Amino acid sequence: MITDAEIQSALPALGPGNTAVITGAASGIGLAAAKRLALMGMKIVLADIGGARLDDASRAVSAIAGDDAVLAVAADVSKADEVDRLADRAFGAFGEVSLLMNNAGVGDNPGKPWENRDGWKRLLDINFWGVVHGVEAFAPRMLASAKPGLIINTGSKQGITTPPGNLAYNVSKAGVKTFTEGLAHALRNEPGDRMSAHLLIPGFTYTGLTEGATEKPAGAWTGEQVIDFMLESLVRGDFYILCPDNDVARPLDEKRMAWAIGDIIENRPALSRWHPDHKDAFADFIKG
Repeated sequence: MITDAEIQSALPALGPGNTAVITGAASGIGLAAAKRLALMGMKIVLADIGGARLDDASRAVSAIAGDDAVLAVAADVSKADEVDRLADRAFGAFGEVSLLMNNAGVGDNPGKPWENRDGWKRLLDINFWGVVHGVEAFAPRMLASAKPGLIINTGSKQGITTPPGNLAYNVSKAGVKTFTEGLAHALRNEPGDRMSAHLLIPGFTYTGLTEGATEKPAGAWTGEQVIDFMLESLVRGDFYILCPDNDVARPLDEKRMAWAIGDIIENRPALSRWHPDHKDAFADFIKG
C-alpha cells in the first residue's frame, strides 16, 4: 500500500498543515475522508447539516488532529449563501484551502418523472447544485492562492449507466459527471495549471445512503476503502476514480458502461440493458 509520504510527495495539496474542506462530512465517505486526511496532518473543515452527527464527527476528527486543526460548520449545500459562509469560515480560520471535496448528497427517491416536483428539486439542489455552489465559493480563492489545489466531486456509477429505480438521483449524478469534466478542462487552462478536478465514482459503499441496511452488506466497501482507493488513484493522476467493491470488479463496470454508450452508437432503445428485446444480448455481452 502507498505510504502517506508518497501520497504527499506526489500531491503537495495534501501536505501536512494544509486545509481540506469536506461536505457531507458527518458520516460515510465524507467522515472517512476527514479522518484519513487528519491522520496525514491536514487541517479539516467538516460541513454537514447541523446536529448530533456533525458534533460527533467533529469530536472524532479532533481526537486525531487536535481541536485547533478542526472546524465544524453547519451548512446546507443546496443554499449558495450557506456555502459562501462556509468558505468565509474556512479561509478565515485556516488562511487557505488546498482540497475541496464536494461530497454531500441524498438518495431519497422522489418518484416518477411526472411526480413530486418539490422532491425532485430538493434532490437536485443538494446533489448537483451543492457541487456547483462549492466550486463557485472556493475555486476562485483557491486559484488566487497560486498554490497546488484539488477539487474532488462525488459522482456515482448511476450517473453513467443510469439504471431504472431512482431517475432523479441518476440525473443529479450525470450532471455532476458532466460538470466535473468541464471543470477539469477549465482548471487545466488556468495560468500555472496548479489545480485539478477529479470525479470520485464509488462502487457499492456502506454509507448513510445505504437503504435498508443496519450493518455493512458483504458486497459493500467501507468509506475507508473508498478513500484509500481514491488517494492511490490521485497519485496516479486519474480523473475518473472508478471504485470497485466486493461484488463488482472493474471489468464488469467497464462492460456495463460500454453497453450504455452502445445504446447511442447502435441506436438501441433507451436503457436497452433492461429492455425485453435486448436484455439477453446484454447478458451475452457480459459473458463474452
